[in-house]
Amino acid sequence: MTSPQDFATLAADYWSTSIVDIHPGSIKIRGYPIQELIGTIGFPQMIWLMLRGELPSDGEARLLEAALVASVDHGPHAPSIAISRMAVSCGLPLNGAMASALNTLDDVHGGAGQQAVELFHAIERAQAQGATLAEAVETEVDAFNASHGKYLPGFGHRFHPIDPRAGRLLHLVDEAAADKVVSGRYATIGRAIEALLRARKGRTIPMNIDGATGVIYAELGFEPELARGIFCLSRAVGILSHAWEQRGRAERNKGPMPRQMPYRYTGAPERHFDGETQ
Repeated sequence: MTSPQDFATLAADYWSTSIVDIHPGSIKIRGYPIQELIGTIGFPQMIWLMLRGELPSDGEARLLEAALVASVDHGPHAPSIAISRMAVSCGLPLNGAMASALNTLDDVHGGAGQQAVELFHAIERAQAQGATLAEAVETEVDAFNASHGKYLPGFGHRFHPIDPRAGRLLHLVDEAAADKVVSGRYATIGRAIEALLRARKGRTIPMNIDGATGVIYAELGFEPELARGIFCLSRAVGILSHAWEQRGRAERNKGPMPRQMPYRYTGAPERHFDGETQ
């Protein structure tokens, strides 16, 4: 017969975690009493501690914070932001609007950072197997295109000829590499991809926000899936801000475009039911 102690042990093992240790009057995050962290570390450090188990260096925290700041918003036409506004106008509370918006951050809208890190890692693995940087870039870019189509995550932008965020982020990576905070090898890989695209297309296809933050997440040692998760944390700020702004507007059932703008109907012309089925 199973004893109460056996059930207690089973439950403890079932919910075991190395992240947080909570008892009455005590909360420890990765071993640190929460009261020692409050007012002492910033939110980027807290994210790092939660995900990685240790506190980052000051240089690592600055790079992570830069990536978080850069990705918060991209205007009301960005699908996740637009959905947050429409959701609020339909009566959802802020948390519901945020959940609706965050659920759109999948492979197409929100997944490019993760995909860029995966591409960078593939190029790095090819180099480790003996390929030169140029050979590895060409091979892995072609392999990615063969598997996913012509779109290359992290490069080019549908709106910006040059993404104003990317250059600043890469400059910060270069500074961190000079200070030995990161290796700089993923920035080198990213620029090598730019060089390949320029040679093939005869024009510059610059790195965008997803490529630049992908470089940062790879340089900082975050796994590809965490690159998307951290992007979601960042974009949640913009989603919340737009949802809150929408709360202050007297608009109901906001659609994807103004009601005064017609859409195009492409179905059958008007017809009438004669009461018979074929």
